[in-house]
Amino acid sequence: MRIMRTVLCAAALFVSGMNIDAVTTESDQSDMDINERVAHLLSKLTLEEKVGLVSGQSHGETKAVSRLGIRDLRVIDGPHGVGWGKKATSFPTGVSMGSCWNPELMEEVGRALARETRAFERDVLLGPCVNIHRTPLGGRNFESFSEDPYLTGRIGVAYVRGVQSEGIGTSLKHYACNNQEWERTTISVELDERALREIYLPHFKMIVEEAQPWTVMGAYNRVRGTYCCANDYLVNQVLKKEWGFKGVLVSDWGATHGTADFALGGLDLEMPGPGRYFSDDLLQAVRKGEVDETVIDDKVRRILRVLYLAGRLEGTGAARQGAANTPEHRALAQRLAEDAIVLLKNEGGVLPLDRKKIKSLAVIGPNADAHRAGGGSSNVNPESPVTPLQGLRRLCGDEIEVRFAMGCAMPQDLIPIPSTLLTPPDGQPGEHGLRAVYFNNMNLEGEPVLTRVDAQLDFNWGDGSPAPEVPRDQFSARWTGTFTPDKSGRYALGMTTDDGCRLFLDGRPIVDSWIDQAGITRSQVLELEAGHAYDIRAEYFENSGGASARLGWLPEGDQSIRSAAEMAAKSDAAIVFAGLSWQFEGEGADRANLALPDGQVELIREVLEANPNTIIVLINGTPLVMNEWIEKARAVVEAWYPGQEGGHAIARILFGDVNPSGKLPVSFPKRLEDNPSYANYPGRDDQVHYLESIYVGYRYYDTKQVEPLFPFGHGLSYTTFEYGALKIAPEGRGPDACVMVTAELENTGGRAGAEVVQLYVRDVESRLERPLKELKGFQKIQLEPGEKKTVSLKLKKDAFSYYDPDRKGWVAEPGDFEILLGSSSRDLRLKGKFSLGSPVAAKGN
Repeated sequence: MRIMRTVLCAAALFVSGMNIDAVTTESDQSDMDINERVAHLLSKLTLEEKVGLVSGQSHGETKAVSRLGIRDLRVIDGPHGVGWGKKATSFPTGVSMGSCWNPELMEEVGRALARETRAFERDVLLGPCVNIHRTPLGGRNFESFSEDPYLTGRIGVAYVRGVQSEGIGTSLKHYACNNQEWERTTISVELDERALREIYLPHFKMIVEEAQPWTVMGAYNRVRGTYCCANDYLVNQVLKKEWGFKGVLVSDWGATHGTADFALGGLDLEMPGPGRYFSDDLLQAVRKGEVDETVIDDKVRRILRVLYLAGRLEGTGAARQGAANTPEHRALAQRLAEDAIVLLKNEGGVLPLDRKKIKSLAVIGPNADAHRAGGGSSNVNPESPVTPLQGLRRLCGDEIEVRFAMGCAMPQDLIPIPSTLLTPPDGQPGEHGLRAVYFNNMNLEGEPVLTRVDAQLDFNWGDGSPAPEVPRDQFSARWTGTFTPDKSGRYALGMTTDDGCRLFLDGRPIVDSWIDQAGITRSQVLELEAGHAYDIRAEYFENSGGASARLGWLPEGDQSIRSAAEMAAKSDAAIVFAGLSWQFEGEGADRANLALPDGQVELIREVLEANPNTIIVLINGTPLVMNEWIEKARAVVEAWYPGQEGGHAIARILFGDVNPSGKLPVSFPKRLEDNPSYANYPGRDDQVHYLESIYVGYRYYDTKQVEPLFPFGHGLSYTTFEYGALKIAPEGRGPDACVMVTAELENTGGRAGAEVVQLYVRDVESRLERPLKELKGFQKIQLEPGEKKTVSLKLKKDAFSYYDPDRKGWVAEPGDFEILLGSSSRDLRLKGKFSLGSPVAAKGN
C-alpha cells in the first residue's frame, strides 16, 4: 500500500452555518400545485370514499372514485423487469446492479424500466429491492444490491431517479430489516439501535431524501415485536417525520394483519384488494372513534398525491410513449450484464480466450444452455433469452468448433414435454397438444370459461391471465390427453407450478401438491415405454400474484459427467457453467447451504482434471463455497443472473471483447460458518436476534480478521491500474462543508478498461466500538491504455459519524480518520489521514 499522510485540522468544518434567504423553487411551486389539487379533492370525498381509497380493488389496482375523476393506480412487479407474463425485457437481477458499481448506468436502466412499465399500462413499478444481505443464505438476496448500505443507497438513488424521471413511480422495498425468507411473515427481528441506524436504515434514508420514491413497501416481518406495516417507530417517527417522506406506505401483499393498530401505525394502503382490514372494519373503527378521521385524511392525501404524479386524476398527466422489449432495451440489458460480471480469478492470464489459438471449445454444465434467474414475484418472461451456449456459438461462428455436453442436470430442472409427444382426446391424425379447460374458480368447479388445445403445458403468465375469458387470479385449469414417449427409460416426470398442482398417469397419482405455494417442482421417477400412449391428466390452480405451470420430464442418466470430461480433454479449452436456479434461491425460502447442487462439484473436478485450460463460470445470486475445486481452477467468473442477453455478455467477456469491471457487492466466505450471522440465523420461537450488530459482511471479516474466499469489492481486470497523488482537503463551511479526496488513476496495461476506485474511512480512535473501516465513496472510471484521470470523491459529515444510542443521534467525534483508497476492501493502494478538530452531533436522523 502506498501511504500518504496528510493531517488537516477542521475545527469548525461542520459547525458554522449560513443564513440564506428563502427562495421558491420550481419544485416548491409544483408541490403547491399538487397540494392545492389534493386538498380540493379531499374536501369533496365522503368518509366512505376515503376509506375505500386506502385498500386495493384487485391484485394490482387501487379503487377509483369516478364521480371526482379519480382513477385507479396500477402497479406491477419488478424490480429487474416488468413481471407481467408478457414479453418484457429481463434485465440482470439486483445483485448484478450492485455489482456494476455504476450509478450512471443504473439511472439509464431505471429510465428503460419505466418505459417498459408504461408499455404495459402500469403506473408504479414495485422496486427497487434494497434489503441488506445479512446472511448469504437469503432467498431474495439476488433481488437486492449489496451487504453494504452505502453502495445499496447509491445504486438505489440512481434506480429511483431513473424510473421516476419518466413519470413512473417506484416502491422502495422492503421496509425494514427484511433479510430472510425463513418465517418471513411472522419472524420478529430483534436488534440494537446502532445496527438499525447504521446498517438497516441508511440506504432507505438516502433514497427517500435524495430521490423521493412515490411509495415505500412495508415488509412482512416484525421488528421488535411489531409488524413493519404497523410499526409506529419505523413508519411514523422515522420514515415520515425524520426523513420527511411524502409518499404512500403500502403493505407487501398480505402483510396487513389488523385494522386500528395498522392504521395508527402508519400504513397508508392495504394490498392486494379487496381489502380485508382497511375496508368495512376501518370504516367502523373511524365511526367508533378508534381511529380519528384525520388519520384517514393523511393517508388519502398521500394516495392522491401519488395519483396526481401518475396522471391518474382527471386533467393531469401528459401522454408519454411506453416501449417494451425494444432492441435498445435489450442492448442496455446486455451492457449492464457486461458491466456487472466479476472476474474472480485469472491465474496465468488464461482469460481472455484467444481466437487465434483456440479451434475447439467444450461448453459444459447445467447452466450452459439455460436462462436462469431467481424465483418469485420478480420473475420476468423475456422473448428469446440468450443462453451462454447460444452466445458463445454466435460469437465464435465457424472459426471455433463449440461442443456441448450438460454433464449433469440441475436437480428438479424439468424440460417441457414436446408437443409432438402429446395428443388431445379424440385428436385427429397429426394433431398434438392437450385439451385444456379453464375455470373462474380455484376448484375446477362448474362450467369452464374456456376450452382449447394447448400445444404444450409450459406457461408463465406472471400477473396476467391465460386468456381474456379467464380471471388473472383465482382460476384453475385441467389438461387431458395422451403422452407417448419416444424413448424407453427412466424419467423424472412432474410439474413446476406457482401455485397448486396435481398430475395423474393412467389414473395413478404422480404429483399431489394442491396448496398455495411459490414456484416449486414436484416429480416422481418412472419407467416409461417408448410408443406406449399413457393417459395423462394435469390440474392446476392459481390463487393470486404470479402464475406459472409446466408439465415436464428429465431422462435419468441422460447426462454423463464422464462423457463431458472426455469431450473437454479433446478440446483446446473448456468452460463449465455451474451455479443455481430459481429452484434454489427465490421468494418464500432461503437456501439450505452454500454448496453447489448435486453433481456440479464432481463435474467441475472431473473437467478440471481433463483439461487445465478450464474456466468456471458461476450463474447464481448468492455466494457459493468453492473449497473442493478453487485451487485447481485457473479462472473463475461470477456472472450472477445476467438477464436475457447474458449469453452475449458472458461470451464477450470470455473472449476479451469486453474487459470485466464488476466488483463484488458482497463478501464470499470460505465456509458458511465464517459468516457473522451464522450463530444467529434463522432464529427460533418467531424471533431472530441480530447479535452481530453492526458487523455485517466485510465490516465483520475485516474487523475480526476472518479471511474471506473473495472480499467485498473484489474484481479483476484484463489490464492493470496504478493509484497515486492522493490529496485530502476540506471545502466549504456549515451544511455544505465537506472533505474533498482526489487521486490519480492510470491504466498501466495494454487494454482499455474500467476500475472502481473505492474509498473507505477508518476512525482511528472512537468512544464506541466501530468497524475497522467502512465504504463511504466510490467512482467507476473508464481508461484507455496509458490514460490517466483524476478521481474526485466528496465526504460529508455522515462519512465520519456513528450513531450514539445515548444521544439518540449521529456523532462525528474529534480525532484522526484514515482515508483508504483501493480496488477492494482488502486491496488498498493509498492511505491518508484527516483530522476532525471538534465534536459534531446531530439529533434524530
